[in-house]
Amino acid sequence: MKKRLLYIGNQLSKHGYNKTSIETLGVFLKDEGYDVIFTSSKKNQWVRMLDMIITTFLKIRSVDYVLIDTYSTSSFWYAFFCSQIARVFNVKYIPILRGGDLPNRLKKNPKLCQMVFANAYKNVAPSGYLKQAFQEAGFTNVIYIPNSIEIEKYKFKDRIEFAPKLLWVRAFATIYNPEMAVKVLFELQRKYPNTSLTMVGPDKDGSLQTTKAFADYINCKVCFTGQLSKEDWWQLASEHDIFINTTHFDNTPISVMEAMALGLPVVSTNVGGIPYLLTDKENALLVNDNDVVAMVDSICCLIENQQKTKELTSNARNFIAQMDWNVVKEDWKQVLK
Repeated sequence: MKKRLLYIGNQLSKHGYNKTSIETLGVFLKDEGYDVIFTSSKKNQWVRMLDMIITTFLKIRSVDYVLIDTYSTSSFWYAFFCSQIARVFNVKYIPILRGGDLPNRLKKNPKLCQMVFANAYKNVAPSGYLKQAFQEAGFTNVIYIPNSIEIEKYKFKDRIEFAPKLLWVRAFATIYNPEMAVKVLFELQRKYPNTSLTMVGPDKDGSLQTTKAFADYINCKVCFTGQLSKEDWWQLASEHDIFINTTHFDNTPISVMEAMALGLPVVSTNVGGIPYLLTDKENALLVNDNDVVAMVDSICCLIENQQKTKELTSNARNFIAQMDWNVVKEDWKQVLK
């Protein structure tokens, strides 16, 4: 008989936000036969946290495991409160380490982090970066299980040539540095006047309007699509040739994994968990945080070395196939046995 799970996370896609792992991993687990209770889909952050706490109180006695998507900023607090409820009722809980800036949280709040992570049944790190950071902080109950995708759903486009058609897919938030993408467009148009940029994603903290205003200020035409379904942005990916990731902090972003699966060469900042996911000049090109000139130069290299770029995209697809759900689910079965 499959175990009963309580999955706690930000279930917000119906409000126009990107799907998070509660709506991907949670569904995968449910499809495998686990009985999964989900919380929460409330839009307001504080109402959502209250809903999570109440649901945990009400359901804790009837579940075998509690899975908690754990972030580094304000969403850390629902992980803290819900994990402590699980401790009181002696139910195994598993923080899934989602926040790219969690290492700083470990330093800022060591006692609170000790209460959450040291008492966990397991801490699941989706990246080698966070696994290493937690082990260096003294936690011995950390295991690595990567984020996963269903590789057969992603049609790999074997491009004949690569043009300066840039695609950026992320929520608009300061930590993801969307203005850098516009700066890259501006500089790249000096060499390739036909360079285009499409930016896909919902607004998270007002950064969408800020980015639009900046693009207008420097007279750069950017296509802002807003939130798109996965299927819609996958179709959009087939009309573009290069994927850029400009983030200041990160773990293992699903959008980057998806771009690799779709055959888009990736140029990304080399931050957080990114170098544990991407290998420079092997399956992507990496640049320093906020280094516009280096990102522009890397994009030029992709355009000017087409055969090498084709090799990068092939390597990327082969690498990401190792993170197919049919492979990763065996690790989850071991944890939840």
